[in-house]
Amino acid sequence: MKTVIVTGGTFGIGAGITVGLARAGWRVVAFGLESAQVSSTAHNGIRQVQAELEQAGLEADLLEADVSRADDVARVVRHTLERHGRIDGLVNNAAIGPLGTVLDTDEALWDQIMAVNLKGVYLCARQVIPHMARQGGGAIVNVGSGAGWGKPNMAAYSASKGGLVALGAAMAYDHFHQHIRVNTLIPGGGGIVSGMSLGRVGGDASKFGRNAAGSAAGRPVVPEDMAAAAAFLLSDQAAAISGTVLDVGCFAHQGGPVPPRPQG
Repeated sequence: MKTVIVTGGTFGIGAGITVGLARAGWRVVAFGLESAQVSSTAHNGIRQVQAELEQAGLEADLLEADVSRADDVARVVRHTLERHGRIDGLVNNAAIGPLGTVLDTDEALWDQIMAVNLKGVYLCARQVIPHMARQGGGAIVNVGSGAGWGKPNMAAYSASKGGLVALGAAMAYDHFHQHIRVNTLIPGGGGIVSGMSLGRVGGDASKFGRNAAGSAAGRPVVPEDMAAAAAFLLSDQAAAISGTVLDVGCFAHQGGPVPPRPQG
């Protein structure tokens, strides 16, 4: 059985990926923070995910750790190796997404966004890649955003997610001959419920997702959609795929414009 680490894996999209990968037969080590972060409602997720896993007859290791702290990341990797003996996959999902332009994003907040969304991926990758290389290969999936191509009022978040796309491509090149695949998932279409999306509307779900394009399924993307895509990219079925961007729920990089919903 293969082992995967999921960052930000205890709430929202990350929790869906944790449960989905456990259901797909992976040994999952997921971690996140139990306290709510800036502009997010995500908190106290471990108990909720544990209950969902138990209800489905599944299990995973759920830890509290900060993806932006090198010592925490090293601790998670050490736990994974001591408990499971190997690391075959990594899903970099942890992120924060405060809104703002460069004028109303202060320096401390800018640094915090970069530390979680970009530095966290760097810290995790440099921890797991040596182990993957010694095993003969592995797979990394980064969860990006359409904001990575620029969105209004998302200056710092867009910069971090644009950097993530570039970092993923660079790692795919750098570790090609070590059989370590690196791909990026872009959740699209709007209306995706997560701690981040709810945090941007003060936690009021009634204010979220209005006029969202959703997906070709006739609904917004849900965490299970992201989990299915991540499971594919981590699997041997995707053994020849690296350095790509896969959009889940909308057009390439959410480029649109999406046609309006027909009336009647």
